[in-house]
Amino acid sequence: MRRRRALWWPLLATLPGAVRAQGTSRVWRVGVLGPVVNTMLRNALRDIGYVEGQNLVFEDRIFDDVDRLPLLARELAKARLDVVITIGLAATRAVLADGTDVPVVFFANFDPVAIGLVDNLPRPGGRLTGILIAPDGTLAGKRVELLKAAVPHAKRIALLLPEDPSVALKIQAQDTRQAATAQGLSLLDVVVHKGHYEAAFAVIAAARGDGLVVAAHTFFMRDRSTIIELATRHKLPAIYEWREQVAEGGLMAYSTSLAGQYARIANYIDRILKGAKAGDLPIERPARFGLVVNLKAARAIGLTLPQALLLRADEVIE
Repeated sequence: MRRRRALWWPLLATLPGAVRAQGTSRVWRVGVLGPVVNTMLRNALRDIGYVEGQNLVFEDRIFDDVDRLPLLARELAKARLDVVITIGLAATRAVLADGTDVPVVFFANFDPVAIGLVDNLPRPGGRLTGILIAPDGTLAGKRVELLKAAVPHAKRIALLLPEDPSVALKIQAQDTRQAATAQGLSLLDVVVHKGHYEAAFAVIAAARGDGLVVAAHTFFMRDRSTIIELATRHKLPAIYEWREQVAEGGLMAYSTSLAGQYARIANYIDRILKGAKAGDLPIERPARFGLVVNLKAARAIGLTLPQALLLRADEVIE
């Protein structure tokens, strides 16, 4: 593995304001509403002194269908929590409707001001704060541009979408379509219904898609192995959300650091448990992003990546 200009991947140890939790006798209760048991969050909290089974208890509520979110949010509301972490807009809205005053820290890809969750980012107020995946809107436009650079001959690309009716997904799809039009590409929206990935990829193959944008969504991070395997089988160049997807065999990704983002979330949890009000903590937007490409994945689908694209990469996995 070769890494270049990798300073944009934040290091956990350099987080400003992180307060070590050792020395406290209290056991804190943290609720998490997301699609998987969140190992990265656990690791980030452990790095600043919160150890599950010692001074920390997790109440995980895992969802694979957004229709279950209200029920799971009500379960968390009864769990006497100190703070709740939500992954995605739908989960955040479900928890905010739970009737409690438990602080909420979200991690998601939406504009909380535009959709009316908060009045402003620097001081959101109420019980809500969070970490945004993108600084403004989505990163869909940049990902389409990079996919076109990877496959210059592309005429038609597909956008893989989850079965999620949220506003955030609609905005992401709109941004992708606008970017595709700007690049002279036609776009095919393909929704994965009830986890049937094989059927979704069959639609893309039948349409003779030249490339694939995998939408930024927690379900697709959870199911990354399946998606990567199908993209490779169909010899379909694909761009993903996170470096972790590329490290496991995906072709390319453009984003900030997922581990770094969870370190920021852990820092916010620490500050809230130490007495800070969630609404006084600014909703953070990432400032640095990077392109990761996987040459082995490119070879597996018979694709030679242009040298100009490789020179733009912040990390090249060989």
